[in-house]
Amino acid sequence: MMRSLVILVFIFFYSASFGQPNWLFIKEKKSEYTGPQWIYENRAAFLINEAVFVNWNAGGTNSISGIIDLKTKLNYKDKFFVWNNDAHLRYGVNAQEDQEARKTDDLFEVNSNLGYHSDDRSNWYYMARFNFRTQLTNGYKYPNTDEPISKFMAPGYVFFGGGIEYGRNMEELSFYFSPLTLKGTFVLDEVLANAGSFGVRPAEYDDEGNILVPGEQFRKEFGILLTNSYEMKLAKNIDVKNQLSLYSDYLNQFGNIDVDWRLDFNFKVNSFVKATFGSHLRYDDDVKTQKPSEIEGEFDEAGAKVQWKQFLGIGIAFDF
Repeated sequence: MMRSLVILVFIFFYSASFGQPNWLFIKEKKSEYTGPQWIYENRAAFLINEAVFVNWNAGGTNSISGIIDLKTKLNYKDKFFVWNNDAHLRYGVNAQEDQEARKTDDLFEVNSNLGYHSDDRSNWYYMARFNFRTQLTNGYKYPNTDEPISKFMAPGYVFFGGGIEYGRNMEELSFYFSPLTLKGTFVLDEVLANAGSFGVRPAEYDDEGNILVPGEQFRKEFGILLTNSYEMKLAKNIDVKNQLSLYSDYLNQFGNIDVDWRLDFNFKVNSFVKATFGSHLRYDDDVKTQKPSEIEGEFDEAGAKVQWKQFLGIGIAFDF
């Protein structure tokens, strides 16, 4: 476990220095201070994919899918402080011929980061970070739509901690290290909590199947968090943004690492039309999968597995 931790930390530091290695650890004289600045931005995007077949001899199923993506940002910066706030709402649906509409994406996320440095020539900040994320609607293991496998605030995640962050320009390159971060997992649905979903303690039952102790609805962890993000322009109309987060709990099998890695490519056609290609990989040692049991109708725990999502879409985007 520790060997894996060392390898991942090495990869993390390498990726953190990938963007601008010559000035990562160097103090540089900044431009003349111009006073406090507030930056407020909103962006909305609608992406769509479609497939239509008419007398197509190779076969195929008509389908259409769409994603709504809303982002808002409010940032403050002065000589000594930075305060970055953003919220992100993303929801996607896919509809195929002779099949009910199915959810393909569902995210609600809020971030707030407050940083301070006493020397305005330094690119290092003392930073406090808050992150909250959940989903809006029920999730299912299709085609079974009778038993939700996730709901609003089941799960819900909150991260809160303090540390140091490097950021010459935090919008383009950021490296954050927190030696103490609280991770909270909410499972506010009783059925999912009793089943021990998303790593919470499951309910205890008697021999007749009656609940003796309900499943816990909140699990807390204290651990170490490292994050890295950088944004760069690959070509005139192509931007890429990389976001990597590594977390390990001190008390529960330290060395097992939760990984959250997003890689997004944005292709700008003109002022309004854009295409997006993205990859999102997750691994959480507390989120176990299931496999069919030898007893018909029952399931056994199969351990944690890598989760991966990939998406591609083209549509319109505008700022307001």
